[in-house]
Amino acid sequence: MDIKEILSKCDHTLLSQSATWEQIKSLCLDGIKYGTASVCIPASYVKAAKEFVGDKLKICTVIGFPNGYDTTAAKCFETADAVKNGADEIDMVINIGWVKDGKYGDVLDEIKAVKAACGDKLLKVIIETCLLTDEEKIEMCRVVSESGAEYIKTSTGFSKAGATKEDVALMKKYVAPHVKIKAAGGISSLDDAVDFINLGASRLGTSRIVGIAKKLEENNLT
Repeated sequence: MDIKEILSKCDHTLLSQSATWEQIKSLCLDGIKYGTASVCIPASYVKAAKEFVGDKLKICTVIGFPNGYDTTAAKCFETADAVKNGADEIDMVINIGWVKDGKYGDVLDEIKAVKAACGDKLLKVIIETCLLTDEEKIEMCRVVSESGAEYIKTSTGFSKAGATKEDVALMKKYVAPHVKIKAAGGISSLDDAVDFINLGASRLGTSRIVGIAKKLEENNLT
């Protein structure tokens, strides 16, 4: 698989608590240069980043991040604010405690509410697979399939583990055909990226693939 094709599926990500505006600008410039699907950044930088890139790059941000236990009203406010500031895509974290309590109806209602706050913007639902049993993952495939969200996403990258190939394969098996898959967390090589794409991921959340592209470029291998 050509590296440009891989890059076109990457949400080039910087969500560190210490991220500075200079780092965000650099991320955006790299996203434009290397043709990534988007940059995924903290909500506080969305307005400035959108003004900086204009229509050259999609801006993605995270909602209820990374723990997911904010109230539905708070998540909806965050989402509406992000969209108002120029976000093109929203990655929300589910309430994992509700999943553990079997409150799948409440999880579904919350995702629907956040999707309504998104308007016509893309919504990806982070289920934090490393904290769920296989049965809970399967149920969340059903819930996301019914919610109106465009994507189901494996991980925040801030919990005890990130995406696994087994989880992406499970999602591909159980999610509805209209729902796409985003693998995120720990994707550190081109081989990893290709494997996740071949298993069914349409997007990759990663901070490393652009760095690999830069090294290949420096070595005149692209």
